[in-house]
Amino acid sequence: MLASSAPEASVDFTRRDAWRLLAASVLLIAAMSAILGLDVLPAQPALELGQPAPTIVQAPRASHYISEVLTQQAQDAARAAVEPQYTYTPASAAAVAAQQARAFEQQAAVVDAAFAPSVTPLGRQALLAGALGDLSSADRKTLTNLTAERWQAVRDEAARVLATVEGAELRDSELPLIKSGIAVRIAGDLSPDERSLAAAMVGPLLVPNSSYSEQLTQEQQAAAAAAVAPVQASWEQGETIVANGVRIDAAAYEAIVFFGLNQGGLDVARLVGFFGLSVLTIALLLLWTWRFRREFWHRNNVLLLLSVILLVAVLSLKLTAGRYWLPYALPLGAVGMLVTVLLDGGPALVLTALLAILAAAVNGGGYGGGLELAAYTLLGGIAGIVAVRRGDRLSVFVRAGASVFVVQAMVIVIFALLGRQDMRGVLELIGAVAVSSGGAAVATAGSVAVVGSVFGILTVFQLLELANPSAPLLRRLLVETPGTYHHSLMVGNLAERAAEAIGADPLVARVAAYYHDVGKLSNPAAFIENQAGGDNLHDELDPEASAQLLKSHVSEGIDIAYGAGLPKTLIAFIPQHHGTGVMSYFYARAREAAAAAYGGLETPEGRKAAEAVDIRRFRHGGPKPQSREAAIIMLADSVEASVRSLASRDEGAIRAMVARIFEERIADGQFNECDLTLRDLERIREAFVGQLLGMYHQRVAYPQNKVVELESRRAKTGDE
Repeated sequence: MLASSAPEASVDFTRRDAWRLLAASVLLIAAMSAILGLDVLPAQPALELGQPAPTIVQAPRASHYISEVLTQQAQDAARAAVEPQYTYTPASAAAVAAQQARAFEQQAAVVDAAFAPSVTPLGRQALLAGALGDLSSADRKTLTNLTAERWQAVRDEAARVLATVEGAELRDSELPLIKSGIAVRIAGDLSPDERSLAAAMVGPLLVPNSSYSEQLTQEQQAAAAAAVAPVQASWEQGETIVANGVRIDAAAYEAIVFFGLNQGGLDVARLVGFFGLSVLTIALLLLWTWRFRREFWHRNNVLLLLSVILLVAVLSLKLTAGRYWLPYALPLGAVGMLVTVLLDGGPALVLTALLAILAAAVNGGGYGGGLELAAYTLLGGIAGIVAVRRGDRLSVFVRAGASVFVVQAMVIVIFALLGRQDMRGVLELIGAVAVSSGGAAVATAGSVAVVGSVFGILTVFQLLELANPSAPLLRRLLVETPGTYHHSLMVGNLAERAAEAIGADPLVARVAAYYHDVGKLSNPAAFIENQAGGDNLHDELDPEASAQLLKSHVSEGIDIAYGAGLPKTLIAFIPQHHGTGVMSYFYARAREAAAAAYGGLETPEGRKAAEAVDIRRFRHGGPKPQSREAAIIMLADSVEASVRSLASRDEGAIRAMVARIFEERIADGQFNECDLTLRDLERIREAFVGQLLGMYHQRVAYPQNKVVELESRRAKTGDE
């Protein structure tokens, strides 16, 4: 199969690949683990209970525990909620009520006797003067002025009130208050003076039937405290335990002790977790590159670029972790856009997906939750990758930034509808989306040329600059080798159209074609397109010397290209555009010359002498084309030169010549090391034919042109 030998030979994971993977993995895993584990050591000095915090103290991870401090506070609150306990019981209250009722009856019996019918008024006055104990003069006067009927009314009401008050719970702490308000309890049809007398009779007899019990109170408090369930303290990652300058209370100090923030040791569990995440991320990125982008796997600058971008993005995520909306304002969309422009969409998509996972892990307990941030990063990054494409114009970056904004804003709204944010939070995060998407567009447009130059990766801007006719090396080609310059332009046109036909990079193909023959600047006259009809020096050289002279333009071209500062990617096309192809013209001349000494190719000896000519001396040094663009330039270079030599350039002749060149290159195995298929070759051939027919189309024979041609012939005949 065409172009299958090289890929098949490198499918196995070789020992060299293993060492490369190991070296890259160790360095990247160590760097990422260090970045992710920035907070595994305490970042503040010793924290003391009751002292102001010298800095903000935050939870290093999401966790929970049974808090003794909070549990104790809840138990204290339960104890405080228990009311004082008293010794009241209905039985004890009834006993006290009965006892006081008897006392009342004893006092009232003296007055009852005074109102007996047999007692004289003078005797009544004598009895009432000492009855009912110490009464005020007003109450005593009321008592002495009562009739038997009014006394009975006062006596009954006083007995009722005494029985009512003593029948209910009467706490010793409430006794003074009850006594002071006993008058308002007197009902019936008594006059104010009679009410006062009844209250004076009841007041001295009121005694408490319920006393405060310290023992009962303590028992109830103990029971209430025992009923309190253990209180769990929960902390999210990045949540503030104590603010800067605030005194550290017992609950905060307990959290500080739990998280070990006063200790000098590592948070081993967290560090191991970050290390494992780093191993998975780096291993998957490198293995994906080896499996699906083998051309990147063997380029140190590409691996270094991906590593630096990944580490910078992870550092940004780490520095903004748990900081409200700051993670949403990071221009992470620039990662996918930048890698797409510099490399292609495949590694950009993989890197964006890995960053989304890392963003969720780093901000797992942050604002909005890890899932929302992961979707935000991944979907926004994909939108940027799809929209930016080649990134050859400023408007493309603006459009890509707008696409990122729309997608990320939709993610915010969708998660708000799922109940993750309120309206204020949505508006704040959409503001962060504007910062993120705008920053991604600006960062990509402003850094792509610089990053590409630093890492030795060819960018669209460099290609456009090198394609400018005023570029120094192209200017030299135009002035010193006009034939080669025109040939290079034609090859560039052919290569660009063919690259578009098979989905290769047309700009790279065109610009590489412009510079593929710069080595001819070292000896322009050695190449027929620059001889302008003069003598051909190869007529005086033997074929092998001519072949060596022509081969030298490859090495000379590499030297000139390096001296002019061309990117290495373009310089690689100079030796690849000839591959290991045979200079068939000089090889044929060498065979004819060798056979001529033995009577020519018609004789057996001559044919044997021709076969003895070493074809390797007439092969270019290679390497063979390593990319589709290099293969296109090889074909375009040969096709353009061969078709130019045709006497008739009609469609049939052009198709035949193009087909012959394709067959020769395939038979010679020139495409065995690039990813080119037979279908690609068919499309390239049709693109070449279409372009060549347009270049060499027939013109109308204008009359004035015929006149000029005839006069030129007539003048030439006269000179002869």
